[in-house]
Amino acid sequence: MIEILFEDNHLIIVNKKPGELTQGDKTKDETLGDRVKGYLKKKYNKPGEAFLGITHRLDRPTSGVIIFTKTSKALSRMNEMFKKNEINKTYWAIVKLIINKTSGKLEDYLIKNSKQNKSYVTSSLNKKAKKAILHYELILNLDNYSLLKINLETGRHHQIRTQLSKVGMSIKGDLKYGFPKSNSNGSIHLHSRKTAFIHPVTKKEVIITAPPPLDKIWDMCLKVLE
Repeated sequence: MIEILFEDNHLIIVNKKPGELTQGDKTKDETLGDRVKGYLKKKYNKPGEAFLGITHRLDRPTSGVIIFTKTSKALSRMNEMFKKNEINKTYWAIVKLIINKTSGKLEDYLIKNSKQNKSYVTSSLNKKAKKAILHYELILNLDNYSLLKINLETGRHHQIRTQLSKVGMSIKGDLKYGFPKSNSNGSIHLHSRKTAFIHPVTKKEVIITAPPPLDKIWDMCLKVLE
């Protein structure tokens, strides 16, 4: 089942499950995009393939808000809005309990290793490096973990995972970036919680919040926050 958070004539916004691919890769596994296309084809009884524009991605083990477009006009406008950083995105991350400050700003230069599908913090003098900035806020402490709220100023490859790992706050389940143990389902506890933007066609404000996956720790966070 696809969890649809918002749909109109121009956009369809869904809650991605951990483990789902946003877009095709070398595994050739079915993607979330494929499934949304199938939904649109069936719903609108389309004789051919339904149009679906992909505006951004989430890492496979990550969950949360994904914005797709149903028209090419909306796609071009959303792409421009992403370039201009006009899409506000808030993430939740469960990290190891070593929070020194209740809030902070991380600013680094990152370089991507395509063969490893991994990013590294490097020197600002590296000509291939890209500047990465995020802001984090401690929401609550659990027995062994902390829940952080994260807002991005930039959108770099594996940015949140890389920057939090660098300061000793690896995300739960993220073996690639230093967490000592994987989650049993291959997920990591990083969730695209909320997005807010001005609709590219109607010009009305759109605010979407995605429930985190069904999971003991996420459930505990929600219960405490209620």
